[in-house]
This record gives sequence, C-alpha cells and structure tokens, in this order.
Amino acid sequence: MIIYNVTINVEKDVMDSWKKWMTDVHIPEVMATGYFQEHKFLRLLDEVPGNTGETFAVQYIAESMDKLNTYIAEHAVEMRNKHEEAYKGKFVAFRTTLEVIG
Repeated sequence: MIIYNVTINVEKDVMDSWKKWMTDVHIPEVMATGYFQEHKFLRLLDEVPGNTGETFAVQYIAESMDKLNTYIAEHAVEMRNKHEEAYKGKFVAFRTTLEVIG
C-alpha cells in the first residue's frame, strides 16, 4: 500500500470554507479518479512555530506505486490547479509519498 500525503497549511480567514470545499468537492473529485482505495482527512494538533493558519493532511491510499504514478501523470496537475484557483494565496502545500510496511 502506498500513501500519497498532502500537507496543507490554510489561513484562518478561509479555513471553514476550505474544509467544506475539501470535503464536498476536492476529495470526492480525487477519489472519483479511481486510483485510490480510501482517504483520511486529518488536522495537525501540534502547533508549528511561525504558522499563521492551521495545518491539515489528506492521505490518499493507493494499492500500488503504479496507480499513484498514473494518478500523478493524468490528474494531479488539474487537481492542484483547481485548488489554487479556489484558494490562491491562502494556503501552502507539500506532498510526500509513504509506503505501508507493516
């Protein structure tokens, strides 16, 4: 199993609308691509010095690296662009890939 982890720091003035958009629009669109089996939407509880907003993570679980790579090649740019259009300048995101080993 492969986890595609997207960590996002969101400014507080848009946080409520962003969470609703993620739950109602973005995450369902990513899941509808068919490359992930499940997802988790998480909020970071530890404060990060210097952060002006709150930090969240979305973990998308794929059964193989091939499926993740296909998602990245075919859909990731479009999904990132939609996120950018909706909340430009109000978030910072980075992505990591993890392998479940146990």
